Amino acid sequence: MKKVITISREFGSGGREIGFRLAEKLGIPFYDKEIISMAAEDCNIAEDVFQAHDEMIGKQERVDHEYVSVDPFSVIYEVPVQDQLFMAQSQIIRRLEQAGSCVIIGRCSDFIVQDGFHVFICGSMKRRVERMQQLKQENGRKMEARIREIDQRRRDYYQYFTGNEWGNPRNYHLSLNSGKMGVERCVEMILACLEAEGR
Repeated sequence: MKKVITISREFGSGGREIGFRLAEKLGIPFYDKEIISMAAEDCNIAEDVFQAHDEMIGKQERVDHEYVSVDPFSVIYEVPVQDQLFMAQSQIIRRLEQAGSCVIIGRCSDFIVQDGFHVFICGSMKRRVERMQQLKQENGRKMEARIREIDQRRRDYYQYFTGNEWGNPRNYHLSLNSGKMGVERCVEMILACLEAEGR
């Protein structure tokens, strides 16, 4: 049976790692940044332009490219690059959903994939700071500020493109606190829920 699992996550919660391990255990493809590469190729836009606008909306920090020129016959002609990226990623995500089982990280995929199994991963600020400090040598205050900034950006992005509240349990089948449960236990819980659902 086809399984499309979407994972939304607070920054530093380990959502990406959970998704990657889940995909490995299920033997299915895993998609995160790869979606940006695929979207850039579809739109014939430089990947680094899309990378710079990943999970951002127009009113937030921009790089030099606010608008990007594309084929004048394209439906996304002279649309802000954040909107171009969202539309292009949405098309890719729908194609991946049609293609078969996979795990998709972020990018409003829980909203785009209608018949998926949607998971939200969160964690306490303390645990997330500790986790990120293990990956990047940065002092606690700086790291906490960075986490708050990225969470706010994801929250704004999600609300802007879906009209829904990011992290609201009503939008997901399962919400897990990786700080309390650990990465491996979160993977086990998701697998157990999928099995119970017969997916």
